[in-house]
Order: sequence, then C-alpha cells, then structure tokens
Amino acid sequence: MSLLDHELELLAPAKTAEIGREAILHGADAVYIGGPAFGARHNASNPIEDISALVEFAHRYRSRIFVTMNTIMHDSELELARKQIWQLYEAGVDALIIQDMGLLEMDLPPIQLHASTQCDIRTVEKAKFLGDVGFSQLVLARELTLDKIKQIRAEVDTPLEYFVHGALCVAFSGQCFISHADTGRSANRGDCSQACRLPYTLNDNQGRVVAFEKHLLSMKDNDQSANLEALVDAGIRSFKIEGRYKDMGYVKNITANYRLLLDELLERRPEFARAGSGRTRVLFTPDVDKTFHRGHTDYFATGRKDDIGAFDSPKYVGVELGAVVRIGGDHIDVVTNAPMANGDGLNYMNKRTTVGIQANKAEKLGDTEDGQRWRVFPNEPLATLPGLKVGTVIMRNRDHQWEAALHKKSSERHVGLQLTLSETASGLRLSIVDEDGIVSQAEAAIELQPAQNAEQAESGLRASLAKMGNTMFVADHVELKLSQPWFVPSSVINALRRDAVAAHEAARLAAWQRPQRKAPAEPRAVYPDTQLSYLANVYNEKAREFYFKHGVQLIDAAYEAHEEPGEVSLMITKHCLRFSFNLCPKQAKGVQGVQGQVKAEPMTLVSGDHTYNLRFDCKPCEMHVMGAMKPGILNSPPPSAVPYSPLTFHRKRPQN
Repeated sequence: MSLLDHELELLAPAKTAEIGREAILHGADAVYIGGPAFGARHNASNPIEDISALVEFAHRYRSRIFVTMNTIMHDSELELARKQIWQLYEAGVDALIIQDMGLLEMDLPPIQLHASTQCDIRTVEKAKFLGDVGFSQLVLARELTLDKIKQIRAEVDTPLEYFVHGALCVAFSGQCFISHADTGRSANRGDCSQACRLPYTLNDNQGRVVAFEKHLLSMKDNDQSANLEALVDAGIRSFKIEGRYKDMGYVKNITANYRLLLDELLERRPEFARAGSGRTRVLFTPDVDKTFHRGHTDYFATGRKDDIGAFDSPKYVGVELGAVVRIGGDHIDVVTNAPMANGDGLNYMNKRTTVGIQANKAEKLGDTEDGQRWRVFPNEPLATLPGLKVGTVIMRNRDHQWEAALHKKSSERHVGLQLTLSETASGLRLSIVDEDGIVSQAEAAIELQPAQNAEQAESGLRASLAKMGNTMFVADHVELKLSQPWFVPSSVINALRRDAVAAHEAARLAAWQRPQRKAPAEPRAVYPDTQLSYLANVYNEKAREFYFKHGVQLIDAAYEAHEEPGEVSLMITKHCLRFSFNLCPKQAKGVQGVQGQVKAEPMTLVSGDHTYNLRFDCKPCEMHVMGAMKPGILNSPPPSAVPYSPLTFHRKRPQN
C-alpha cells in the first residue's frame, strides 16, 4: 500500500487522535501525528493506545497513519527511540517521519521511513541519496519552485511530498539554530522558542534604521490552493497540511477545503486516483480565511515575490469586516460587508499593536449603500480601547456562527458497496463487494415463503438492504438474485444486513496490507559530499556511523553539541530583507542613478539585547542570520535523557 505514482494523497495533521479521526472524515488520505516522544512538537504527543485506535479507524478508509519522530537524538535516547518504534509498529502505524540518520543503523521493524522536511531536501542529489538508502517518501523543502520540483521528480522515483498549507518557518527546515543559541531550546529537538515571530529593528551598515520594531522574520502562511494542478504535473503526490498544534476547527476546515479542490481535480484528470477510499461529503462551506492564518502566500513555488512577510503582526488578525462609523457611550456602530453575531471576535491595528474586541452583543441597525450597519457592544469599556475612532478598520478573526457549525457534525465519508441478495439451501446470503474490490458475505437461516405482493416485497427488500444508518458505508447498488419474490420479515433482513456490514468491516481491516520498508539500493549509495558541518545535525554516534558508511570522511557535531562557540549561521533562509526593502543589487540593476549605490555590506537585526549580523549570499539568493551561542547556553550541557556525556566525534575520520 505504498503511494503509487497515479495516486494523490491528502495528508493532514493531528494534535490528538480525536482530531486525526475528524481529519479522516473530512477527506484526509493520511494523517501525521506525534507519538509519546521525539515528535518535534513537545506539546503534541500522544500515547500508543490512542494511536493504535486511530490506526484501526484510518485503515477502514484505506487512510494511512504516519508518526513523527523527527527530532535529532542524543546517544542516551536511541534505545528509548528504538523501543518506541517497535511499539508503534505493533500498533499498526504505517510509516515514521524522521530526520536522524542514526535510526537507520538500528534494529528497526520493517516499517516505512519518510524523510522529514528537517532533512532539508532541496537538490536532486540529496533526494536521490535518501531514496537510495531506504526512504519511501520525501518531504521536499517548502522553498522549492515548481521547476526545481520537476527536476527532482525527473531523476528520483521516490514519492514526493510537499507542504501546501499552513505556517511557514522562515528558515530552511533543520537549518535554524537561533532558538537554541538564545534560549537553549532546540528547534531540531522539538522545542523551538519561535524567535522568528518576535519584533526586530533592521539597521543598515551605517547604523541607519531601515525598519523599526517589525516582525521581519515572520512569514505569511503557505497557501498552494491555486497551484495544486501545477504541483501534480511537477510530480508531487502527497499534499501536506501543516498544523500539529492547530485545533479541531482548523483541521476540519483546511482538510475539507483541499479535499474539495483535489476531488475537482480528480474529476477532470481521470489518470489520477485518490490514495484513500470513500467519498467525502462536507456539510459546511470551507473558508481558509476563517481559521488561523497570517495572510496567504504561495512562497517561492512560482518564483520570488516581495510580499511574503507578515511584518505587521504574527497573530491572526482575520479578514476585513468593515469600519467604525460612530462611537457611542458603550457601543460602536460599524458598517460591515457581512452579517455579524454575538460572540464575534474583532480587532484593529493601533500603531504597531493589534487590539482585540469581543462582541458581547451585535444588533443589526439596517442596510446602507456601503453595506450593513451593526451596533456592537464590546466586552470591555470603550475608554480602555486605545486608538479607536471613526474610520478605524475592523477585522474579524472569530466568526461565531461559522465556528459553531464546526462544533457539530461537519462531514461524512462513505465507502460505496454493491450488495447482492441470493438464496442458499437454508435461507438467504447477502454478498458485499466494495469500491476496493474487497468481498464478504453473511447468511441467515430462514424458511422462505412466497410473497403475496411481489412488487412490494422486492421494493421492501431493496429499501431495507440499502439502509446503512450510521455506518461508514453507502449502498451504491442492490441486486436481488432470487428465484422468485419472497416474503422476508423486516427483523430478519435487517439482522442479515447488520451481520454483513460487520463482517465487511472486519474483512476490510483484514485485507489491509501495511507498506513495507524500502530496501536500500545496492551497491551502497554514496553521500553527495565528503564532509559535513554542524548543519547536518549529526547528534549521535549512530548517525556518524551512517554517514561514514556512505562515504563521508569529516563530520562536525550538531550545533546542539555545543562545539560551535563562535559566530555562525543561526538561520539560513530564502527570505531576504534586502529584497523586501528594495535594497537588493539585482533589483537596482539597470536603474539609472541606483546601480552601484546598493552594496552587499552587512546589515543587523536587533531584538531587545540580541543583535544579529546579516550576511547575504547572492549566488543562491539566500540570507544568513549570524550570531553566537549565549555564554550561559554554551556552558550548560545539551539536553539529554540521562546525564550528559560529551560527544567525541568532532571532525572524526572513519576507523580502519
């Protein structure tokens, strides 16, 4: 059951197993979720028992469950990781998403391995290598363009996965160390402090302020909805939604949105098929603007753009609703472009700050030429709301009525059945074939009696057999293969249908074939480079052994090993602040009076008592945020499961 080249997989996140079940009902062909440990999201872990139940639920729909174990691991943690992997395998999990190559050197069950986005897969050579060493699916870097994806797909036969929606890390995944340098909280170990969402002041090389107290490293949210077909044509087969910290409403909304988009594409492109089973019926209208986002961008998929940053605020400000037209003693009047409701969440910008308002009560006053006029009674005194005045633009970031619909049943997913009722020597047999070709049957012993009203008897049998109730099935076709119309009591036919459906659910689970781990290529693949810096995130001896085995001769320890005391690249990003503020030499090329004035001198970012130098690597068009580890962090041991023992493989050569 590995992902085939003609299958398109919608991959949704789940903070909990309950959210995972709803993701499946809303159209996910696969779900990724954190296990008890090592999941790169400290506050999104789940016990084995919950994951086991989610696996059984998912496999009924031919959806797959992936568990994230994508942190880098200290030597002292490897045995715990190995035991957890075996537990997950026994629970039926279909694949692990990992970045630590040390795991490939361990005694693992034959479970599929997917290369995490933290593996920083940006080149054909890296993708080909990971496929050759045994990875069954590759999560490509978010920064790749459609053309680059096509290049990788042309040379690599491993299924490719790509983030299509959700929050964006400004750095190349796995290439950000600013959190660990400043706080000791490592992003590669699942505890990012999100320094990219802080306000910064940008200074030029002469100390002049280019931007003051802006969220200069905060990106808008990824939205590839307009590029789905282009991504399919480029070779992407798994479409991943970010959000293992997101709530139920977000997962329902975004999963349903992409399910509808992919279903429309599949309708037009019959050469492709859905990776999972069933048909999804969404019972609400998905809207990507209604749940958390920082604005939308397709990032670098179609080339570099100058509007990818969410510089004003890293929060969810929602969508524009209207403007204040009058301020009363305890209320404001707002002319809006949409209806309001009690409990709506509103906000507005005051200088560089977002001010929130809870609409305790919203009364419609009437319609105007510009929209609807509403009287809003906030939950706080107007005198406490800074900068609120006539003309203030009001945003809505919580649509109470829309969100209320998501708290109810909001989607159904059914697998189509063909049912055939026939006779046996002792009574009746109900045979079932589903859309996946899985067959089952159940029988009932009954003395058959001719029906007095043939037409009514047949109609009743068809109606009773088609009643699937709250099951996961829908009857697409009912066939009666009977020698003559028989009278069958409704209690008998209903019991036969229930037994047949239960038998078919069991048959579907029994027929599931878990994908097997991909065998490494022979002869052994050679890594594209012969030496690795701290950027390779080698944090344990097993990872070192892996790279030595594949031709690497010199290996630096991971940044978390505290062997890089000087100034280094704490963040490598495709986002360029010189470009964002029109200071890029390429932008100035050919502009009269400007070319030659724009130089590549260092700039600095300042946040509180932190100052970072910016280095611009113009050939690959990348920005490096340079800095050193804080003394307090440098002098403390790296986090580990047991008392720290220093790593001893800095720049080691292989042993003879």
